[in-house]
Amino acid sequence: MEKEKEKLYFYKLNTIIGYIYIIKSKKGLRSIEIIEDNWLNLKNRHQLKESKEVCEDEIKQLKEYFSGERKSFDLILDIKATDFRKKVWVELMNIPYGEVRSYSDIAKAIGNEKAVRAIGQANKANPIPIIIPCHRVIGKNEKLLGYAGNHTDIQEKLIDLERNLIKKVEV
Repeated sequence: MEKEKEKLYFYKLNTIIGYIYIIKSKKGLRSIEIIEDNWLNLKNRHQLKESKEVCEDEIKQLKEYFSGERKSFDLILDIKATDFRKKVWVELMNIPYGEVRSYSDIAKAIGNEKAVRAIGQANKANPIPIIIPCHRVIGKNEKLLGYAGNHTDIQEKLIDLERNLIKKVEV
């Protein structure tokens, strides 16, 4: 007997980085897909129903983020992960808007300086990019590395968005 697919709700939002897919369960935000292939994979595993109403808070806050009106998010999350990954993601949310940190910086901040590769894997597994700002993590040499399956162009746009909006406020 085939396992019943979980019912999730989604909304496709057009942004400066292209279309992103907001995916919610009844409990909260499950994921944000910024890569089309990941979205297609998710579609095969779940029963998805489009609903702007269910995703209303996420849509509003993401639009505010992309327009420069929001620097942090206040959303209910429904993600499952190891304690280590959760610890990393909490630390990512401590990176100030418009700033970046290296993988080494994150490893030091969580008290495990040898976990640099594991930090990279936690970043890669982040189901809610932008909200959990993994785009703010860069290489020690200040190079953009491996974001969203090597979509460093998206990472660069998000960092530039934040830095440019900060510059506008400072002027």
